[in-house]
Amino acid sequence: MHLLFLLVLIVTMILSWKGFKDAAFFDRYAFDVNAIKRGQHWRMWTSGWLHVDSQHLIFNMFTLYFFAPIVIQTLGSTAFLLGYLGSLYAGSWLSYQIHKNQPSYQAVGASGAVTGILYTSIALYPDMQLGILFIPIPFSAYWVGFFYMMYTFYGVIKNNDRIGHTAHFGGAIFGLILPILMTPKLVEQHLGPVALMLLPVLVFFIWAYKRR
Repeated sequence: MHLLFLLVLIVTMILSWKGFKDAAFFDRYAFDVNAIKRGQHWRMWTSGWLHVDSQHLIFNMFTLYFFAPIVIQTLGSTAFLLGYLGSLYAGSWLSYQIHKNQPSYQAVGASGAVTGILYTSIALYPDMQLGILFIPIPFSAYWVGFFYMMYTFYGVIKNNDRIGHTAHFGGAIFGLILPILMTPKLVEQHLGPVALMLLPVLVFFIWAYKRR
């Protein structure tokens, strides 16, 4: 297990556990639109280190466990940290842009950061096989990436559940862009799959522009 991944895991577990036990701590560092508007911009970063409950925490860290090594081994530790933190902030930034007129909107979780690492892995190795819960047949990773982006975009539009779809989408965008910038030759070898995953991003920005 790589030391940098282990550090992210330990810090996330400690801060999340603190948030489980201390409501004041949780409320101070969670993503909160009104608080951010009042100047508490640190919440854009700190919300990614908190989780609603242990199940939420385990799911995110379990996903990161599988995909962090792919990014670290291919691009290096610095790229992993940049991808993780960049995706975390991209998810928060996009969430704020989409939900800034919803004063009650709140969120926590590393999902944006983890989704970014997932999409970096898929951009690097789009033909790897990924399984989906309750479906026994594995799929090429880029198809999983495409359909999940479409599902996430649908979730952003509907905004009728407690899932942070916008943070997932923002993290995924950063996760796709990072390997394109860092290893363009590698990504060029898989131009079709990467372009397919970027298609929902284009649709999203057209939708976001029209709703202004």
